[in-house]
Amino acid sequence: MGHSQADKQKTHDRIVEIASRRLREKGLEGVGVADLMKEAGLTVGGFYKHFGSRDDMVAEAMEVAYGDWEAKSRKRGKAPSDISFTDYAAEYLSLDHRQDTAGGCPFAALTADLARGNEKSRTHATDRVKGNLKKMATRMAARDEEEARRKAMIVSCLMTGAVGLSRISNDEAFAAEILDTVREFVGDFAMNSK
Repeated sequence: MGHSQADKQKTHDRIVEIASRRLREKGLEGVGVADLMKEAGLTVGGFYKHFGSRDDMVAEAMEVAYGDWEAKSRKRGKAPSDISFTDYAAEYLSLDHRQDTAGGCPFAALTADLARGNEKSRTHATDRVKGNLKKMATRMAARDEEEARRKAMIVSCLMTGAVGLSRISNDEAFAAEILDTVREFVGDFAMNSK
């Protein structure tokens, strides 16, 4: 890759990273091309040197968002598959995650937006949810695959919902209570087999 191609790729990656954070923070329709490019220190005209359309940029940014937790884990020197359910739940259901909408779980931040999205983004999100459930099932204490999948689905819904509801609350103690209660419940539920 030549110098200018390498620079173009760095710029492209920077735009996608900024978009990934802003989409989670402001919603899928809350991020305009002009604001995004201004934050990246670029002109609006430069956007189309990197993307065919805003939808293309959103798709790339969401891909980054979906893989963000795993990328952060690897940067800390931990393979995502080696992280115990207890540690995963503690991190996910933390006040830090609640506060970090822009860098947190895209499903907790964008459930309603993704549900209203176009067919392509909904299909992509559905595929990611299915993949996440498959990974979560490996962390469940269960007598068989069916029970592990069922438990993974329940736990994932509870955790995502808890983060979303805690973010709604303007009562910090209540927000913490939601997260603590769900963390305790899912820990017991996930680690006990019938």
